[in-house]
Amino acid sequence: MKFFVDTANLDQIAEAQDLGILDGVTTNPSLMAKEGISGEANVLKHYKDICNLVEGDVSAEVISTDFESMIKEGEALAQIDDKIVVKVPMIKEGVKAIRWFSDQGIKTNCTLVFSAGQAILAAKAGATYLSPFIGRVDDINWDGMELIEQISSIYTIQGFDTEILAASIRNPLHIVKAAEAGADVCTCPLNSILGLLNHPLTDIGLAKFLADHKKSGN
Repeated sequence: MKFFVDTANLDQIAEAQDLGILDGVTTNPSLMAKEGISGEANVLKHYKDICNLVEGDVSAEVISTDFESMIKEGEALAQIDDKIVVKVPMIKEGVKAIRWFSDQGIKTNCTLVFSAGQAILAAKAGATYLSPFIGRVDDINWDGMELIEQISSIYTIQGFDTEILAASIRNPLHIVKAAEAGADVCTCPLNSILGLLNHPLTDIGLAKFLADHKKSGN
């Protein structure tokens, strides 16, 4: 499974890259605003700065909700760098835009996905990635992991190439469960990825090893 970090913070992206496990980045206008990035020129420059840090795909989200404006925005984003993936919402105009981008050879990430039916439409339109929002599905008392499993099964049976990008990851366990459910990618904050490092038995074992090493006089 690929690991994407969901942030616009360059330091966090660099830290994930240094860890040696980073495959890409997802970000959005809210994350940009959190970093104090505003204005079209500054946002586009920040996307380029992110692309300069990573080797993999970088999802950049359109803000418009009509077809023509999505195309205009998406083309501008795609011109920033070959790593850019245009993130498009799962709406009727978005599906049309995904097909257009796909026909032009522009990679896409269909976002705000909450059902298997939506996943089928995105794959039929040629989406490169599909982003089911696990945490938000859980929030309405449905099972986000069950949704990942269902989409994974459908994509396998139908031979769709669209990669399942598990989004709205809330904790390290979500990452493990998404991997078990068949997600191709997970995107989450860096602290969720770093949380995979933690286990009390590792801490106990390391402490004992260091204590024994100290006793040996080495």
